[in-house]
Amino acid sequence: WRQVLVLGLDGAGKSSVLHYICSQTAREHMAPTQGFNSAQLCVEGLEMDLLEVGGSQNLRAYWPDYLSQAHVLVFVVDSVDRSRLLTARQELHALLAAEPRLPLVVLANKQDKSNALSTAELQEELALHTLSGQRELFLLPTSATWASLSTATSILHVKSLLVTLLSQ
Repeated sequence: WRQVLVLGLDGAGKSSVLHYICSQTAREHMAPTQGFNSAQLCVEGLEMDLLEVGGSQNLRAYWPDYLSQAHVLVFVVDSVDRSRLLTARQELHALLAAEPRLPLVVLANKQDKSNALSTAELQEELALHTLSGQRELFLLPTSATWASLSTATSILHVKSLLVTLLSQ
């Protein structure tokens, strides 16, 4: 088993992304994660354990506890929630300081919204350019919503990237 740790602030869309990766279907409504969600997936002979830890402020203190078991970190960002981008950046950089070599996949979620920041804007806002060159880093636009036609393509691209990273 290879573990994918899925983190991000509350409301970013972690549960929707996780659900879509596993079932290739979207849900119209997802309740906020009160603790964690876990899903197992077997793709191309590779067994993955996707672990999502809730993003509310009281749960973020536990995020570092899960890093040591992870093979890949997926960090989901709400591309529309500009008011909390600084918080997202601080949380992400604190995690990365604790695990400097862990491959990172940042998902710029909610790209279907007209006021969403582009991936280039998010790269700047999250200060991804400051990260060590020793880390594999990917920033992908996603839209894990029930109504979005682009969901299938964006999430399947994430899934194939995870398979590639975990196979190395």
